[in-house]
Amino acid sequence: MYQFSTAQELLAMCEREKAGIAEVALRSEMEASGQAREYIWSRMEELYQVMQESIKNGLAPDRKTLGGLIGGNAYKLQQQMQKGCLSGQTVLKAASYALAVTEVNASMGKIIAAPTGGASGTLPGVIAAFIEDRKLGDEMAVQALLVGAAIGKIIASQATLSGAEGGCQAECGSAAAMAAAAVVYLAGGTAEMSVDAAAMALKGLLGLVCDPVAGLVEVPCSKRNAIGTAHAVLCADMALAGITSYIPFDEVVEAMSRVGRMMSPDLRETARGGCAATPTARAYVLKMNQLRTEQ
Repeated sequence: MYQFSTAQELLAMCEREKAGIAEVALRSEMEASGQAREYIWSRMEELYQVMQESIKNGLAPDRKTLGGLIGGNAYKLQQQMQKGCLSGQTVLKAASYALAVTEVNASMGKIIAAPTGGASGTLPGVIAAFIEDRKLGDEMAVQALLVGAAIGKIIASQATLSGAEGGCQAECGSAAAMAAAAVVYLAGGTAEMSVDAAAMALKGLLGLVCDPVAGLVEVPCSKRNAIGTAHAVLCADMALAGITSYIPFDEVVEAMSRVGRMMSPDLRETARGGCAATPTARAYVLKMNQLRTEQ
C-alpha cells in the first residue's frame, strides 16, 4: 500500500494520504520491514547521532586520513567561517560538516553511507547545519532524513547509487538530490517542491565522473561532497521560489542511468581517468608504490 519506486508514485501517495514525504517514507519502511513506527524512528535517531559524531570528530585540526591526501580541511573551513564567508554561514557550515564526514570516512572512522561512503558528507552536512541555524531539533532532523531516504530509494530502484556503475553522478549527484529534497522539507516546502529540488540537483550533476586518485575515497571525493552541499541548498532555494524542473525527477533518474551506462569504464571508479589520470595523481601513485616496496 505504501511502496513506491518512482517520484510519481510517491507524490500520488502524499496526495492520497494527505501526508508529507517523511510520513509516507516512514509508513513505507514500516510496511516493508514489519517493524513498529517507534523502532524505525529510534533507528533513524541513532543514525543521525552517528552523523553528528562523525561531523564532530572530523572537525579536528589534526585529522589523518589513510592516503594523507586530505585532512584538516573541515577545520580550516570552520576557521574561515569565523572570519566571514562569501557563500553564507549555513552553506559554509554545511560544507565544513560535509568535509568533516568525508575525512572521518577516509580515516576508517564510523560514518553513515548516505547514500554511499564516498558521498556520505552532503546529506548530514546540509541537515545538521540547517537544524542548528534554524534551531529545529532532532525530530525535524529525523523527518528530513526520511525525506532524503525516499529520494534515495527512488534512485536506487530506477538507476544506481554506485560510482562503479554510474559514475559520481550516482553518488554525489544522488546525495545532493537527497539533501535538496530534505532541506526543502525543513524549510516548509511542499512535497512537489522537494521533488523538484531533487530533480534540479541531480540534473545539475548529470555526467559527473568517478575518478578517485589512487583509488582512495579522498580526492576529488571529499571536496565534491562539500560542493554538493551548496548545490543542494541552491536547488532548494529555487524550488522554494516556485521554480520547477522542466524534466520530471523520474526522467532525470532515467537519464542518469543511461548516462552511466554510456560512460567509459575509465570514468567509473577505476582510477584510470579524470583527476586520477593527471600527472600529479600519477606521481602520487608512484610515490606510494615505492613506499610500499621499501616497507
